[in-house]
Amino acid sequence: MRGMRSDYDPEHPIDWGVIKQVWPYLMEYRFRVFLAVMCLVAAKLASVGMPFILKDIVDGLDEQLGGTHLNFVTVPIGLLLAYGAVRLASVLFGELRDTLFGRVTERAMRRIGLRVFEHLHALDLSFHLDRRTGGLSRDIERGTSGISFLMRFMIFNIVPTFLELFLVMGILWQQYSWVFALIVLVSVVSYVWYSKSATDWRTRFIREANQADNTSNTRAIDSLLNYETVKYFANEQHEAALYDQDLAAWERAKRKNRLTLFALNGGQALIISASMTAMLTMAAYEVANGNMSLGDFVLVNAFMMQIFMPLNFLGFVYREIKSSMANIERMFGLLDVTPKVVDQHDAVDLTVRSGVIEFKDVRFGYHPDRVILKGLSFTVHAGEKVAIVGGSGAGKSTIGKLLFRFYDVDDGAILIDGQDIRTTTQHSLRQAVGVVPQDTVLFNTSILENVRYGRPDANDEEVKNAIRMAHLNEFIAQLPKGYETEVGERGLKLSGGEKQRVAIARTILKSPSILLFDEATSSLDSESEKAIMAAINEISVGKSSVVIAHRLSTVVNADRIIVLEQGKMVEAGSHKSLLAARGRYSQLWQMQQEGNHA
Repeated sequence: MRGMRSDYDPEHPIDWGVIKQVWPYLMEYRFRVFLAVMCLVAAKLASVGMPFILKDIVDGLDEQLGGTHLNFVTVPIGLLLAYGAVRLASVLFGELRDTLFGRVTERAMRRIGLRVFEHLHALDLSFHLDRRTGGLSRDIERGTSGISFLMRFMIFNIVPTFLELFLVMGILWQQYSWVFALIVLVSVVSYVWYSKSATDWRTRFIREANQADNTSNTRAIDSLLNYETVKYFANEQHEAALYDQDLAAWERAKRKNRLTLFALNGGQALIISASMTAMLTMAAYEVANGNMSLGDFVLVNAFMMQIFMPLNFLGFVYREIKSSMANIERMFGLLDVTPKVVDQHDAVDLTVRSGVIEFKDVRFGYHPDRVILKGLSFTVHAGEKVAIVGGSGAGKSTIGKLLFRFYDVDDGAILIDGQDIRTTTQHSLRQAVGVVPQDTVLFNTSILENVRYGRPDANDEEVKNAIRMAHLNEFIAQLPKGYETEVGERGLKLSGGEKQRVAIARTILKSPSILLFDEATSSLDSESEKAIMAAINEISVGKSSVVIAHRLSTVVNADRIIVLEQGKMVEAGSHKSLLAARGRYSQLWQMQQEGNHA
């Protein structure tokens, strides 16, 4: 069903090895990390010191209460001030730690986000044809957020919490009895074991909720991007019903998530309550027997509160880390996708001198069991305009994709000025080839900026000159905002002909050595087609160009026309010579002429 993903496995174990991929980003700011750790240690030492000061204060007050009169002056004011100072120091060191490490976290998110973004653009066309944009964007968003949570809380919550636990257990053992330390140890081990076991059990429900969220988001974006199609077929209720199905799956997954969270939190609360009760009962017994002071009772209580507050938070942190790891795993899984089209290790920049294009016995198929091109050979000479025509499925558009190296040939070679394009860098090849596609997709910004995309460093005058050469300036002059007119998402505010002129203006601004027109007029009316063809003929002068066409009327002026049939060249020649030959081209021409007159 549309919007669903088949590669999702809720039982798949989380790969903790992704932490190794995060670690180098932490080391970019080693000194900041070191200072943050020092602040962490200082904050924990201050935190551990507070109960001792509180004990001395209580014991001092208890001694005064033993007398006939309690005088505020006799209260150990110095201890009260020290308690306030230590508490303030604990908070300030914690805040300073977060401030120092914030820069590390933000830079790591930036670096990893950019790496994923660049990798996605480096992947081949087949990946992007199969992708689900809505789900993909959610994977990236949750993955980068998960990295932030992982780095901040694992380093500054889990590690310091256990550091404090060991300090407290050592103090209780030394100051009082090994029984107090044993109670803390048993409670901590029980709490950690239960939290881990329950959270591991819950992970599948977290994944299911994420999957349902991805699916519903993908469904919504897919439907909105196809808004016009939905309206054409009056399928608003159908789309709403499909979307509601996905939302229902999300609701069920969230309900399971919530119920399992209740079980987790309830079990944790039971362990904490039992431990606190046991510890305070033991301390009260010792006070009653005169082995401990009232201050000692308060100290034990303060330590237990101090231990179980972060320990309780540790349960939340562990849950969130497990959830974050599921998200990070998905995002780093994108980085594990290997592009099928890659530059060779010794690839060189393409050097275009005259622009001769050669297809030499090219064989290619999108799938092994379906071959598209079967030993295709032809040459486009310097400055020549060659048209590729043929019926549907003949392989016309495949030629353009191979020339632009969206795919590599299975056999044979494509040469430009004698250079096999597989031995050149993709960037230099694509800089040298300008494409005007059949379906021009624009960015949701102004016409000026959409044209500037052909060469982002071009100034306004160069962009406007390209617009004039594409015969787009008359249209722009009629617009209230002129060049600054917003085109809408995917250019929906412009007609097909207007978008094609923007595409031509982009290509003019790019000023490539070779031109590729992939059925650039197939969806236009006759008037728009004539205008676009005039612009195409104008910018093609003196440049090698390949015109992939469905409408034969657009290629009658081509220097040479190549006719494809089932992936093979069956005819080649000028328009007149092919008509005179009365072969396949003549049949196609006759069929289109009869269709135009019908």
